[in-house]
Amino acid sequence: MNGLREIARTLWIGGMWVVGIIVAPVLFSALNNATAGMVAGRLFAAIAWVGLVCSVFLMVELVLRNGARALKSAPFWLLVGMLVCIIINHFAVTPIIAGLKAQMNHAAEGLFGGGFATWHAISSLIYLVQSLMGLMYILSNDN
Repeated sequence: MNGLREIARTLWIGGMWVVGIIVAPVLFSALNNATAGMVAGRLFAAIAWVGLVCSVFLMVELVLRNGARALKSAPFWLLVGMLVCIIINHFAVTPIIAGLKAQMNHAAEGLFGGGFATWHAISSLIYLVQSLMGLMYILSNDN
């Protein structure tokens, strides 16, 4: 189980950091904003699905390994917090952003641009919080 736990942690949390810190900025520096946004959006969606699977696996594995006391541990609640971030971002905020993006065109950019920018900032903040919780989870002793 240790090997699977380490793979899940690496794939999910490492993947989040790579996509958010390295890949997305490189995409926006190398491609036009529309193309970079489309590719980044797909990568963020993919890592969200990885996170859904890995977070559930890691929580179950932690409970199986530590019993009921896992429910009182910081790593368990960090995983829960990260899962909540994924659910909010992927199933609530991202559809709002997609809807605003679909409505945007050059004529309507001024009207919808503020909404898009606001929701994009909210999504980025949630992703940052999730990434920091991931760091705290990795650094915790009982994971």
